[in-house]
Amino acid sequence: MISDEPLPDAYADVVRLFNGLFQPTHATILVPGGDEPEYLPADGGCRWNRIVFAHGFLASALHEISHWCIAGQRRRQFYDYGYWYEPDGRDTDRQALFELVEARPQAFEWLFTVAAGRRFHLSMDNLAGEVPGQRERFADRVYAQARYCLDEGMPPRAARFLEALQVWYGTARHFQRYAYTRAQLTGSEEVQ
Repeated sequence: MISDEPLPDAYADVVRLFNGLFQPTHATILVPGGDEPEYLPADGGCRWNRIVFAHGFLASALHEISHWCIAGQRRRQFYDYGYWYEPDGRDTDRQALFELVEARPQAFEWLFTVAAGRRFHLSMDNLAGEVPGQRERFADRVYAQARYCLDEGMPPRAARFLEALQVWYGTARHFQRYAYTRAQLTGSEEVQ
């Protein structure tokens, strides 16, 4: 059963799983943080690369892991992978660019979330600038990316983490039966 209910320290298992897998092999750790998520490469103050997720939210942790799974070795040497971020209130063109680069990480996040037995929530990350039809268009992109991952496979780090989540949460069988539909992604249809 997929759940929205908050769990005490719901992120603790994910932190342990991630760190157990990737601290020894990629010198990278997942840590809860404050207001803003960020990626911090190792430096003189810390020998570990750090994926910092917001407020101890499981969804933030899984989203930030998704970005890490996509970033190549060169990108992982830069603060926040060297990417730009434009806050809420983007115009239509800037939002379209955001959606183009954000569809793949949200597809990974969706798969990770299901593997953790939780309900995924699509994020437009642009409440002040959302226009009619944008959510549906973005949902189509995320859905297409998720289907591609399921049909063609995921990059090695993402596949390894997904498998670890499935084993830990016992969702492998459920995951195979999960009916991925765009309506479920946008929240207009309940997952059984």
